[in-house]
Formats: sequence, C-alpha cells, structure tokens
Amino acid sequence: MKVAALIMAGGRGERFWPKSRKSTPKQFLTLTHSDRTMIQSTVDRIRPLVAPEDIFIATNKDYRDLVRAQLPEIPEENILCEPMARNTAPCIGWGAVTMRRKYGDALMMVLPSDHIVLQPQLYLSVMRSAMAVAEETDALVTLGIPPASPDTGYGYIQFDTAAQTAHYNAFRVKRFVEKPDLETARQYLASGEYLWNSGMFVWKVSAILREIRSHLPDYEPVLEAINGAADRPEAEARAVLEAEFPKLRPISVDYGILEHSANVYVLPASFGWDDVGSWLAVGRISPANDMGNVIRGDVVTVNSTRCIVQGGDKTIAMVGLEDTIIVDTKDALLVCAKDSAGEIRKVLEILRAVNRTELL
Repeated sequence: MKVAALIMAGGRGERFWPKSRKSTPKQFLTLTHSDRTMIQSTVDRIRPLVAPEDIFIATNKDYRDLVRAQLPEIPEENILCEPMARNTAPCIGWGAVTMRRKYGDALMMVLPSDHIVLQPQLYLSVMRSAMAVAEETDALVTLGIPPASPDTGYGYIQFDTAAQTAHYNAFRVKRFVEKPDLETARQYLASGEYLWNSGMFVWKVSAILREIRSHLPDYEPVLEAINGAADRPEAEARAVLEAEFPKLRPISVDYGILEHSANVYVLPASFGWDDVGSWLAVGRISPANDMGNVIRGDVVTVNSTRCIVQGGDKTIAMVGLEDTIIVDTKDALLVCAKDSAGEIRKVLEILRAVNRTELL
C-alpha cells in the first residue's frame, strides 16, 4: 500500500525562548549538537519509509519560506499552509483529504516535527510494525512510550494487556488520559498498563476520514470544500481555504477522535524518544561534560555544574552556578533556574503586555 507522511510543523515553541521566536519557532532550529534542524531530522528519520514526494508538511502560512528553504526536496504543493492555528484535528483532516485526492487511499503517518529519536533503526522497526497493524486491522494506530518515571508532563494511554494483535506487539487501547497529578502518575507507572502518549500515529487515509465523519461530522463539508478547490488557480484555492478553514473547530485529534473511537491500537515503543518540550530536554538528550554541563558556544565555566548553556556571538563566563539554564541571542539573554523552566512562558506574557513584540 502507498505510504505517505504528514509532518505537523505549526507550533510556536514558546518554552524555547529566546531562541525560538514567532518568526523562527523551535522546529526550524538546531537545539542539539546535530547540524540539522528538528524538522530536517524528522524528515531524515522517515526517508527509508517514505519518498520525499510523498511527505506533506502542515504548517502556518508564515512558515512557508522556512519550510521551502530547509526542505527543498519536498514538493511545494505538499506544503499545507494553514491560515491560522486550529490544533491537530483540522490539519490532519486537511492532510487526509489531500492525500485521498492524490492517492485514493494510502497509509498515513502523522508525526510532530519537533521530537528527538536517539535510536533511529529501532524507530523504523516500530514504524514498520505500526504500518502493518494499520493496514491489516483498518484501525487507528499510535505509538506509546513506556514511562521511565511518574511524569506529569505527558498524556497517558491505558492499554488492554490481554488484547494483543496476533503478529505484532500492539494492544487495544482502553482510554486516553490527560496529564495527571503526581500521585495518579505513580499509580499509572505501578500498574504497568499505561504508556506516554507520543503523538505519533499511523492509519489508512480512508480510516481517519471515516472516523472524522463519525466523531467530527461538521468537519466533512468544510474539508470537502477545501479539497474541491485545490485544483483551481492558486488565488482561488487560497481564498476558499481562508474562508473555510476557520470553520473547523479547534480541537486535538486525541480529544476529537481517538478518545471516542472503538478501534485504536497502541504499540509500546522504546527508541530513545523525547518530545523536547523545554530547555530541560536539551540536557537530557545532549552529551554533558565531566561537570554535568551541556554547553554549546564559546563558554568558560568555573565551579559550575549541571547547567545548560546555549551561547551566541559573545563569550559566556559562568562562576559558581548550579542547575542553571543560560541562552544567549543577539537581542535577548535568558538566565533561568532549571526548576523554573516551566515559567519561561510568563516572560512572553510580560513582553506582550508591554508591547515588546520585537522580542516575541
């Protein structure tokens, strides 16, 4: 069966300020020691499974040129530029009808553009199994990460340990659970029945469109209108898109479809995954020196340990610091205690309130 991929690349990445900005969000940055940006790495990772002409990028209209510059191998018509952010269900629906027009039916991968995979060969093996399950069962298939800790920052998937597919390590999903409190997360971890929700999916185009008709019926006429205008002159197609796309209710595919579907499977998958949700992730996935510091740039350290430093054009000197994040850019400097990394968004709130839009 034809294999295609939709890579979702419309996020703002506010927790990676000041490097991630509205004009250049985190998926277009190199945040680790790789010389490839996060979206380039995502495409590189799936190239053994999907040809470039069968990869689609769903992004904000403001990022068309960034996508074209960083991914010149992707056909321009495969760059789906959303007029506005509407969460994941709308962009997945648009991607599905676009693929239906091109292929009739296909296996459709749906992948975030800003995750890290440290064991790509294991990842490819799991993806091949997920593709087989999706094709054989006509189900919606997701990848679940065995939890390493009772983390409250992830959604969880409860699976039926007794309902496993015959040929692959896939289990029927009981339910999706949003981010729990710490005690609940500990219970999930102890039960052995829960996985972290990776946000990676595989299904047939026909299967996801069937589920959209069932659970988001108001989407269908809007998606068909957008799809029906796709072959018109570019200005006409864009006008229809801008008129119709806002009619799609902003909702995640998890809330809108997966939580209501009776035909969802999950594959437990360990391949060195990280969703790179904040600067703390850079410390997890990047090599540290003998003092536990993760450093990029021209940095001098004295008696400083377990710090994350992303330098810019100037030399950074740290003396006597522990568990600190420092990020230097041309016009802004972040100094943040690691245990306050979740508060970085509040800086942006203040900047918006005082109309410092040049820093957003």
